[in-house]
Amino acid sequence: MNYILKLHKKITAYPFGNFLFSYAVARKAPYFLSIKPRIEEIRSNYIKVSMKKRRKVHNHLETVHAIAMCNLCEFAGGICMEASIPRHRRWIPVGMQVKYLRKAKTDLTAICDLGEPNWDKIDLQICDVKVKDAQGEVVMSALIEMKVSDKKK
Repeated sequence: MNYILKLHKKITAYPFGNFLFSYAVARKAPYFLSIKPRIEEIRSNYIKVSMKKRRKVHNHLETVHAIAMCNLCEFAGGICMEASIPRHRRWIPVGMQVKYLRKAKTDLTAICDLGEPNWDKIDLQICDVKVKDAQGEVVMSALIEMKVSDKKK
């Protein structure tokens, strides 16, 4: 089991564990704290992350800002990669294509499902992230290209 998944299992056994785990992971790259992501579910090759619609992430229309949703997607894709990739490999985002499909008027949930990649053979993994509103409607989709390589020895 990956160290991220082990840590998640250990910390979430305590009261407020899910909040603390989400905060600690987001703090690793502090910019993500601006959206206050919460990891709802995580396992190898899959993650579900949420964020609250609050004034700090609004645009001029009082809906969730497009860049806040991009941050949610990048957080979901990155943590999903980190929780899934073998220890001898590494990843880095190299591109992101997004589509804004409708106004984000509610709290949001992002889901990234990587399927079953062959981690020892791939050099590029596409993270397909869907962002849904409280009604389950997809408000944004993102395809994040992650370069995968062996770690330097």
